[in-house]
Amino acid sequence: MQNTASHGQRPMNAKRDDNLERWLLDRARPLGAIRIAVVHPCDATSLAAALDARRVGVIEPVLVAPRAKLERIARENKLDLSGLAIEDAAHSHDAAARAVALARAGKVEALMKGSLHTDELMGAVVAADTGLRTARRITHCFLMQTPAYPRRFIITDAAVNIAPTLEEKAEIVRNAIALAQVIGVATPRVAILAAVETVNPRMPATLDAAALCKMADRGQIEGGMVDGPLAFDNAVSAEAARIKGITSNVAGRADVLVVPDLESGNMLAKQLEYLGGASIAGIVMGARVPIVLTSRADTSESRIASCALAALVAQRNRTSPP
Repeated sequence: MQNTASHGQRPMNAKRDDNLERWLLDRARPLGAIRIAVVHPCDATSLAAALDARRVGVIEPVLVAPRAKLERIARENKLDLSGLAIEDAAHSHDAAARAVALARAGKVEALMKGSLHTDELMGAVVAADTGLRTARRITHCFLMQTPAYPRRFIITDAAVNIAPTLEEKAEIVRNAIALAQVIGVATPRVAILAAVETVNPRMPATLDAAALCKMADRGQIEGGMVDGPLAFDNAVSAEAARIKGITSNVAGRADVLVVPDLESGNMLAKQLEYLGGASIAGIVMGARVPIVLTSRADTSESRIASCALAALVAQRNRTSPP
């Protein structure tokens, strides 16, 4: 079954532009820049990233941080803050709370992590009474592109949910399907990864995979084709699937790779990035607004690509809130 593009966009595997940043920018810029709260960008790297994403036309940043500290960092690194909105905050925890409040009030459509710890930001996001929770679970997706695979694909969850339960994995799948649809895949192929492609009672990941497939069959997970358990080779290589006798609409053509746990997903994503030459963009799904969780080791291209991805999700949220 061929993937078809929605809203006039190409499917992820059609005439692929091998520059992920440019591919995302080409889709996000025509829709206009979104207003995004950049939370405590109190180092040169995170502040420059916000300015770079503004320069290319995908975000209009609101800098939420101690004003004096921001101005000092900008001055020391010759960064121009002219025309930027600054929400003065006392410290990083206050910045996280103020940024979340801006999102709750509809004054920004996304959040971007600066130099504070992820736990500080996400603690404010998930706060029961003042946070950004929805009926969906908050999960993370990496959008990846590597020269060795002929389509862009999503790895999830490699950053937020440490050891997800079956129901949490179902939410991870739902959010990944939603993200794939945002970037043009009408019916994404979802591979539930395990070490083997057969159900083994001694390997819980295979049992979860089988249950997720049945949930999809029964309409509990909608919008994608779900298959598993699939070993990684069977998910991305049609030849490997053929040799093992696997008949599947997903095997060899997966758009989404659902990992058993955060550790395996994080290692897989970083191996692909550092040894496989993959480009990467990351986004948190399931909250009221998309969240860009940058890492200190992220390249400028990855940060801009993540902002463009957040802009696409924010545009979708205007008509279909999470």
